[in-house]
Amino acid sequence: MTTATFLLSKDPVAEHGGDVELSRLVMRLAADSHAVSVICLSHQRPGRVSTDLVEGGAELQRVAKSGVRPLALLTDTVRTGRSLAHARFDNDDLVAAISASPADVFVAEHSYMAESFLRSTQFGGARFVVNTHVSESLVWRASRGLLGRLQAGRLVRDELRVARAADAVGTYDAQEAEFYRANGIASARWLDITLPPAAQVDVAGTGRRLVLMGTRDWPPNQEAFLTALRLWPQIAAGIPGAELCVIGAKHAKAKAPHYPDGVRDLGFVDDLAGFLGTCRAMIAPISTGGGVRVKILDAARMGLPVVGTTAAVGSLGDLLELGVHDDDADFVGQCRRLLLDVPAAVAAGDRLYALNRQYWQQRRPHRAVEALLAATPPR
Repeated sequence: MTTATFLLSKDPVAEHGGDVELSRLVMRLAADSHAVSVICLSHQRPGRVSTDLVEGGAELQRVAKSGVRPLALLTDTVRTGRSLAHARFDNDDLVAAISASPADVFVAEHSYMAESFLRSTQFGGARFVVNTHVSESLVWRASRGLLGRLQAGRLVRDELRVARAADAVGTYDAQEAEFYRANGIASARWLDITLPPAAQVDVAGTGRRLVLMGTRDWPPNQEAFLTALRLWPQIAAGIPGAELCVIGAKHAKAKAPHYPDGVRDLGFVDDLAGFLGTCRAMIAPISTGGGVRVKILDAARMGLPVVGTTAAVGSLGDLLELGVHDDDADFVGQCRRLLLDVPAAVAAGDRLYALNRQYWQQRRPHRAVEALLAATPPR
């Protein structure tokens, strides 16, 4: 069996988040056809440990994650023309760990994790795959102000350079894959994977409760939060007991908003799956989106109806047969429909759950990852 070594910027045992959750999923799927190991940047003690990240276990090699050194980063970007993000994750210790690995294929989780591979002795020998997750140009534009806008062009150039050096490129967004192919990278493909089915929500037994999820330090989530607060009085008008629960850390620097009647800002909840099982639907009034849409995948795996915009749903709209609601009146109307029409909500949840379960029964996510690692041309 060939060996696939995943290169991660975060420790998949010690850290959490949407990108880490998707990386763990891809590694579990890869374990069907490859022996899996991991090299990651970590704040934990450097060295090798055995983990249960995949069935049968996977060795995890931790490389020290250094702090940001502004002067060194600036010098690198001036010398090489690289973006700050790609310079930040180029690490001599990581280069050494990759060079010493016996893997047949290396998978960079995020484009910037390719930089150390490209300097290693493995480049040009072992097969090399990039799983982009999301274009960092979107992230930096949305979260880094003027600096982010200035870096966006360099980030796109870096991502294209890395993609051209790879044997295969995977994305979580169909439009992103089309962008790469339009720029001459024929190997780029959309990874149409979903999360494994979980216990199905009993939508018929839920109250008139909607849920909005997302850490609000991420600007698109903060924007969606404010949109939800603005629309909530129209959504809840004349509906006794209507409730909107907001889950996720608050924006650390944002001014406290006015909360309309029926809105509860819960922060983190101890049993997320249990709480979601009490909700009629998830709402996602996102205006800026792209890349990993873990909230939508979480809803699909448990059959929780979704009211989302095009930016929130992205390529999952076609995959999971999710309608999109970009107009305020349409968004409000769909939320009210699910709150008032229990059979309609039940049907929406059942359809979503059945589609996600069908993909797993057909092993569609498994085949997508296997084709990526084999660098099989996309169809």
